Amino acid sequence: MKKILLLFLLILSQVFSAQSDCPTAITVCGNSGISYTPTGPGNILEDLGGCLSSDENFSVWYTFTIATGGTLTFTINPNVFTDDYDFGVYGPNKACGSLGPPIRCNYSGADGPTGLATDATNPNGGGGGAQAQWSSAMNVLPGETYYLVIDNFLSSANGFTLTWGGTATLASPFNDPGLITNPFVAPGLPNANPNDPNEVVVCTNPAVFDFSSLTPAIINGNTNFTVSYHYNTNDLLTGDNPITTPVSVNITDTYYYSITYTDPTNPNNPINKCKQTGDFKFKDGSIVATDDTLTECNNNNEGTAVFNLTTANVINSPTATKKYYASMFDLNANTNEITNPYQYLSAGGSVFVLVTSEFGCTDIAEIKLNFYPVVVVTEATLRACFIETNPSTGLFNLTNANVTTLIGATKKYYPSATDAVNQTNEILNFNNYIAPNGVVYVRVISGDGCYTVAKVTLVVIPPVYSTVLIDKVICIEDKTTLDAGPGFTGYEWSTGATTQTISNVGVGTYWVKLKTGDCTALQKVKVYATEQPVVSSVDITNNSISVNVVGGTPAYQYSLDNVHWQDSNVFTGLSRGDYTIYVKDSYDCVPMEVAIVVPNIVNVITPNGDGINDVINYSALSGKGNLVLNVYDRYGTKIHQADKSNNYTWDGKIGGKNVPTGTYWYSVTWNENNKNKTPIKFSGWLMVKNRD
Repeated sequence: MKKILLLFLLILSQVFSAQSDCPTAITVCGNSGISYTPTGPGNILEDLGGCLSSDENFSVWYTFTIATGGTLTFTINPNVFTDDYDFGVYGPNKACGSLGPPIRCNYSGADGPTGLATDATNPNGGGGGAQAQWSSAMNVLPGETYYLVIDNFLSSANGFTLTWGGTATLASPFNDPGLITNPFVAPGLPNANPNDPNEVVVCTNPAVFDFSSLTPAIINGNTNFTVSYHYNTNDLLTGDNPITTPVSVNITDTYYYSITYTDPTNPNNPINKCKQTGDFKFKDGSIVATDDTLTECNNNNEGTAVFNLTTANVINSPTATKKYYASMFDLNANTNEITNPYQYLSAGGSVFVLVTSEFGCTDIAEIKLNFYPVVVVTEATLRACFIETNPSTGLFNLTNANVTTLIGATKKYYPSATDAVNQTNEILNFNNYIAPNGVVYVRVISGDGCYTVAKVTLVVIPPVYSTVLIDKVICIEDKTTLDAGPGFTGYEWSTGATTQTISNVGVGTYWVKLKTGDCTALQKVKVYATEQPVVSSVDITNNSISVNVVGGTPAYQYSLDNVHWQDSNVFTGLSRGDYTIYVKDSYDCVPMEVAIVVPNIVNVITPNGDGINDVINYSALSGKGNLVLNVYDRYGTKIHQADKSNNYTWDGKIGGKNVPTGTYWYSVTWNENNKNKTPIKFSGWLMVKNRD
């Protein structure tokens, strides 16, 4: 603490008439020095006796009790060397009014200090000088009580100091370890100027203060001690006019307190009059908390924001503490304190903060919670033409989405609303964003850092194709017209034409770029050559032929002269010789032609060796491909095959033996020498006449 509690009496320079009489003598507590200035004789004119005159001049009375026996000395030193201070010691254990003559008595004789000395002839341990004003030391015992009167014979307004010496000690409750268990604590805090009194902080100036609130801290647990408070030193010494009720105080005055001991077993114990005193002042510790406003973002128009209440500048003091409440009712009741002021979720309004200084002074401030202007957005739609390689997707420039009119806004793009709020999976290629039909979300951020999320619908414009432009089938030698149909804003053909139709096109693959709005669809179209019918085989029976056709598109038509056409595939009444068969399908293209030969019909052989009709011989057809002559009996069993190895003949024998006379069947097959190698089958019967 700033300074040790001191015996205030020791530094007083004023004198009060009440202490100039024996019954109201000042109790000396302990061996601390005394500074005093007597100003009168008092109300009772005691008979001093001894070396003193019977009259008091400027006098003061003291009483003291011996705590530890031994020798006792003291020195009275006038403040002015030429003052004549006298003294007398009475006792031990005498009562005022019957003190008797002093047991020690002397005076300075206007020659400096006086008092009791171990060596009265040489109190200063030096030689020379008048020694008459010194008396010999006293041998004292514990518990003895004495009275000491000090009188300024010259009645001058100059004081003196009194210091104690010797081996004895004077009684005081304030140096008795049996009574003092804890040190007394001066009230208040140390003054910035160490020589000035401590300061007790009050929260208003002037303030109504209850002085008794200081007592428990001053006494600090010691028993049988009381504290009184006073406005001035006069009252401090006499104990008059104690401050017992709360009173108005200010920071300019000095206030005093006195600690007094009361012996619970002896109310008349002289040490009960001992006082330990001190002074203090009041310090204005009032604080002023100022209202403030916090503004945060009502992000995404949720209606709430997170506020850091600690950033509100309600007081400029790093030592102040703050408590936050949602209402004044809660603040006054100290209920529902906001325990996390760093992240306070609020829909706006106010909170209230109780500010407490390091001295315990408080004030209340209101913190208004406002929102920055809402970031206004609108939903938007972006359309993009299909990507030709992946028609379900389009190429979007997301910056073209007109979602806000806010100047200076920053935009960030996300695939979902959750991503936009959490700022995850940001779309970085927003200028070239490939996507199918769907949505993206734009986080629109104002200059205040607030944001709102807007939805952007993505529409892929699908390709628009012609419904009338279809593949065609034509005769390979023909030409046709391709029509893309009406309703398009532009046409561009692979031929270079820019018209709706193109004419005189033959078999092949074509494309046209069809423009609808800003989008262009590429449509391909093929002109196919019709599949030509193919004569798969020709069956020749006697004088008729049957033409078998595959491929092409029925119905077929048939002709032997490419002039006269018939629906039947059978021609009759034909003679032996070469023919050309013509076939065309429903496309009426240039007909297919197949050259055939109707061979000579042989129905009878007589293998008798006469050289006439001895064999059946078809070697005349040997130029045909795969020429084979097969002979069958009437049961359908093949009995002979004529081919190149036997020159396509049969002589009516099997294994060198004549077959029985009878009717046999035969067929001649070959392939015509055309690109299709048309198979020909010529069938007939044969009578074999063998002579047995």
